[in-house]
Amino acid sequence: MFKKIISAAVILLTLTVISCKDEVLPKPASFLRLDYPEAKYVNFENTCPFTFQMNEDAVIKGEKECGFAITYPKMKATIYLTYKPVHGDIEKLLKDAQKLTYEHVIKADDILEQPYLNPEKKVYGMFYQVDGNAATNSQFYVTDSTRHFITGSVYFYAKPNFDSIMPAASYIKNDMQRLMETLKWK
Repeated sequence: MFKKIISAAVILLTLTVISCKDEVLPKPASFLRLDYPEAKYVNFENTCPFTFQMNEDAVIKGEKECGFAITYPKMKATIYLTYKPVHGDIEKLLKDAQKLTYEHVIKADDILEQPYLNPEKKVYGMFYQVDGNAATNSQFYVTDSTRHFITGSVYFYAKPNFDSIMPAASYIKNDMQRLMETLKWK
């Protein structure tokens, strides 16, 4: 009889412990929220034959032959700018810039072309937005058609995954477009 009482007490105690747990509910879906500060732009000038505005949070590195790396340390991204003087080879420079963009067509879902024309400043070009898991999400070129040619592309220090870098890619895309729109030849 004593064994039956102990067995019943153990069973009752076990049921009490098991039944007292909180109800388990699944966690609600959540999304990563990345907030970047509002961009503030400053003029960039040096001995190169052009000037432009850039985000004050970005850092210019490796100034060589008027080519730069504009880095965004917080976003782990870099805009690479390349300058080339035009010596009657504008068609070749244009083909090379377009070829660079369309090499990403294998991984890209879509490539949107946005022409840029500013006859007052003699700045003409094309901005490319590359959607999908390509190595670069934005590229551009600008020229005056006779003396100057600049290309720019952004790269992130991460495996291309458009969904995860989209907020940073959009932020830097706006900076690249600002760079194009404020570019002036000296």
